[in-house]
Amino acid sequence: MKFFFLACSFIIILCPNLRADDVLNILDEAVKQYNSGDYSGAASNLDYASQLIRQKKSELMKELLPEPFPGWEAEEADAQALGTAVFGGGINVSRTYTKKTSKVTIDIISDAPVMQSLVMIINNPMLAGASGGKLETIKGQRAIIQYNETTRDGEVNIVIGNSILVTVKGQKVDRVEMVEFAAAVDYDALTKN
Repeated sequence: MKFFFLACSFIIILCPNLRADDVLNILDEAVKQYNSGDYSGAASNLDYASQLIRQKKSELMKELLPEPFPGWEAEEADAQALGTAVFGGGINVSRTYTKKTSKVTIDIISDAPVMQSLVMIINNPMLAGASGGKLETIKGQRAIIQYNETTRDGEVNIVIGNSILVTVKGQKVDRVEMVEFAAAVDYDALTKN
């Protein structure tokens, strides 16, 4: 029982901006269900509350995607909060920017269990070099940049705190512009979110 209450407290501590809202009401209901012996109901409500928290976090993360640069247009940012049944859960936010035939997409993946294997690959300089990537630092973050001068296509991958992956993909774009988009992401806010 102590573990259950600690888990509920942990969820609330992770999201201090939550007020008396649906999440807290669902957590209260889960506690009642747990105390009455309805463990399935309590577990279901905890899963539901976790999903609502992921949705709230994904909406906050959308605001961290940069505005379009002069001459560029941007689509509305998209956010998905995946439950644990889908690849173990996680959050994905993305936004696409266009200028004539050029296209840049920024994807941010957070809180996904699959991140551990991606982190090992991206943080290993030998693997990065073997895949044709070049290691650089962007706004104090380790980055792997792959770019093809001929096709003007490329990708920047940045891992933050072993739990967040920022990927910037460019098509028919100059390398410098692709890197500028990668540098425009608010990495400090991402680590706090």
